[in-house]
Amino acid sequence: MRTYTSLLFTLLLSLGLVACSPSKNNQTIDLTKAKWLDLSHSYNESTLYWPNNVKGFEHTEEFKGQTPGNFFYSSYTISTPEHGGTHLDAPIHFAEKGWTVDQVPLDSLTGYAVVINVSAKTQNNPDYLISPQDLIDWEKANGAIPKGSIVLFNTGYAKHYPKRKEYFGTDKKGLEAIPELHFPGISAQASNWLVENRLPKAVGIDTASIDYGQSKDFQTHRILLGNNISGFENLTNLDALPLTGAYIVALPMKIAGGSGGPLRIVAAVRQSD
Repeated sequence: MRTYTSLLFTLLLSLGLVACSPSKNNQTIDLTKAKWLDLSHSYNESTLYWPNNVKGFEHTEEFKGQTPGNFFYSSYTISTPEHGGTHLDAPIHFAEKGWTVDQVPLDSLTGYAVVINVSAKTQNNPDYLISPQDLIDWEKANGAIPKGSIVLFNTGYAKHYPKRKEYFGTDKKGLEAIPELHFPGISAQASNWLVENRLPKAVGIDTASIDYGQSKDFQTHRILLGNNISGFENLTNLDALPLTGAYIVALPMKIAGGSGGPLRIVAAVRQSD
């Protein structure tokens, strides 16, 4: 009986109907019964991009209406910078020999997540830097972050999107806006701690960058992406996820040679979560 159960579980796993969780309780999610949550902002005219991007999102109608054949048809052209809205930072964004978007393995874009909530610390400190102590404190309460997890940071900033001034700390655009950026991010020390102790497959955050707004040297990008750990930026709905056990699917537009790209990221959670 044990052999049959093991074989059945292996078959379901191969079909994607059961996902194994690395959580301390070794729980599983039946993906056919899971509740799916969207962690992505929509792309439209209000999508936020780094202030020095010359262009934003463009959605141009080519045709919409009844055709000569008397049926409805619509088609549009889209244009977007790689880095804006909910998007992927591929390792090559800051690592010369890192993976491009199309080279990032699917295994690095899917898996179980831990959610670290630091929103209480960012409320009165827009320049808050997530520290190793935040990670240690989380582990004291929830157990060790499993190796190969997707680590998501909830700063509470998704509530500001897409209000530019509240989200970026300034409503200016162009190069003059860069010195005035204020939003939380991950410290270099926390990034090193993750790499040296837990080695996640990806790291995500609900702000415009995994580095905080006042960063000048982008150490967090250089550390994480330099270890082929992709970044997910401008996430939303992280407050709807359990601290452990959510199964993430984060699939970017497959841009050959790309340093980043639009990302549709979703999470499967048990109906009871």
